[in-house]
Amino acid sequence: MKKKISEVGIGFSTYGKALNIIFNNGLWWYFLIPLALNIILIFTGFELKDMLVDSIKDWLLNITNLKNADFFLSDFIKSSLSWIVGISMTIILFFVYAYFGGYIILALLSPVFTILSEKTETILTGKKYPFNGEQFMRDIVRGVLIVMRNIFIEFGLILLVFFFSFIPLIGTIISLISGIILFFISSYFYGFSYIDYSSERKKLNIHKSVAYVRKHKKFAITNGSIFSLSLLLPFCGLSISGFVAIISVVAAATGVIEIDNAEITNNKN
Repeated sequence: MKKKISEVGIGFSTYGKALNIIFNNGLWWYFLIPLALNIILIFTGFELKDMLVDSIKDWLLNITNLKNADFFLSDFIKSSLSWIVGISMTIILFFVYAYFGGYIILALLSPVFTILSEKTETILTGKKYPFNGEQFMRDIVRGVLIVMRNIFIEFGLILLVFFFSFIPLIGTIISLISGIILFFISSYFYGFSYIDYSSERKKLNIHKSVAYVRKHKKFAITNGSIFSLSLLLPFCGLSISGFVAIISVVAAATGVIEIDNAEITNNKN
């Protein structure tokens, strides 16, 4: 008799197992990598914002002929303009990073996730994968491509939800639940990215990886939901998400092994 697989249960339980794997097998130092990444992103973010503010401010002063102006209140106008541009860019960059921040982390940490996912499988199954520089680079490129693919598809779905929200009656319902819909969409694609590291090791091309994740979408959503929730934490979400991502990729590799083993057992029965 076939035993039903609870993918939601596996999705949540593997997070606890992931923490045990990380701390019981000396993988804790991987948490230092998102720490370093946070420091780099903070400094580069401030530098980028300052550069953009200066460029936009100079452009506005030039087109309004205020750069060399010396009339009454000109200094006040210039200061106000600088303040408005600074606040505006801070808000814009915050929302851009709030939406794309998760994918920025996935792309930048792709080499780390490739290694960590592989190490997790080795710990759980004993199967070793000899290092191959060429294959490692292909894995990184694939990871980034998956991230880019998911960004475009997710953005398209967000626009679709936004479009339907303007349809009478249906739009009202969609508007009320749009936050929940968008959360599950993001969770699915985040989970997809983490699961794909295992799919690559199984030599599944992107098309087959998509089919695998669709088949196990409940697990993908559950796995990605923890990462999505971390991004929603006010003020510290983006900083914490890098650490959660480390746990997520280990949880995904663990979950894939459990699901595959359960399916093999069911097929034998």
